[in-house]
Amino acid sequence: MLVLGIESSCDETGVALYDTDRGLLGHAVHTQVAMHEAYGGVVPELASRDHIRRLVPLLRSVLAQSGARKEDIDGIAYTAGPGLAGALLVGASFAASLALALGVPALPVHHLEGHLLSPLLAADAPTFSSDITPASGHESSLKLRFPFVALLVSGGHTQLMRVTGVGAYELLGESVDDAAGEAFDKTAKLLTAVLTQLHGRTLSQRQRADLAWEFQEAVTEVLAAKSVMAVRHCKLDRLVVAGGVGANRRLRQRLDVDAAHQGIRVYYPEVALCTDNGAMIAYCGAQRLLAGERGPRDGAFSVRPRWPLDTLPVV
Repeated sequence: MLVLGIESSCDETGVALYDTDRGLLGHAVHTQVAMHEAYGGVVPELASRDHIRRLVPLLRSVLAQSGARKEDIDGIAYTAGPGLAGALLVGASFAASLALALGVPALPVHHLEGHLLSPLLAADAPTFSSDITPASGHESSLKLRFPFVALLVSGGHTQLMRVTGVGAYELLGESVDDAAGEAFDKTAKLLTAVLTQLHGRTLSQRQRADLAWEFQEAVTEVLAAKSVMAVRHCKLDRLVVAGGVGANRRLRQRLDVDAAHQGIRVYYPEVALCTDNGAMIAYCGAQRLLAGERGPRDGAFSVRPRWPLDTLPVV
């Protein structure tokens, strides 16, 4: 089964093709970071318009990478939430229209479920039960299987979950104010000329570097400690790390060391698949399609800017 994945929840446009027999065939991502930089944050209307401009060229690029044709596609998975309403509508309407033209189902996918399953997109893991190599240096013969604890650290979410199957997610804990990704972004902005003007003094390059390092140490120390505690609480030995902050090298180093001391195996997505991307959406959609879930074939679609993860059906 060849599944097209479309991600447009915020400021990245992602398109990918995933084959349930051959794995990930191609993916492309366009980031809007430079466009929003002047505004100090994502401008929803600008994000939506840019998604419109990028989807067709990205689809053509992915088809060229994979050597596939549009007519080869068996199903389309799109991010239906959570995220920015306008941005979600762009991807959803594109997916539904293309699916209607091709006569294939268009399946709505939860953005965070895509992140949770993204570590399974290793080159040797075309399906969930396949062998995948832990990125933390453990034995490559080990399999990632249910159940496991997942640390989800994306831009707007910091959550620990017990995962017992596709759609079976139990929230163990989450941040009570800013998520780790948001805290990193805000701290980075404060380490600018604005900070020095507010305090009436100039920080040296070394002082800024030291401050940034100490902040990173504080965040990664808490994340690692809480993650290990959650795995032990659940009496498990597997930890999956997903989301954009999961690409942070210091977090990976600390988790590897702390987890190893407790006999816990840690699994990460490839760094390129940590941030928002169409590959994780295609993979997630493929697992649900294989389980028999089907979306409408009449061009109907909907988005859910706020979508609790625990409301998803178990497959």
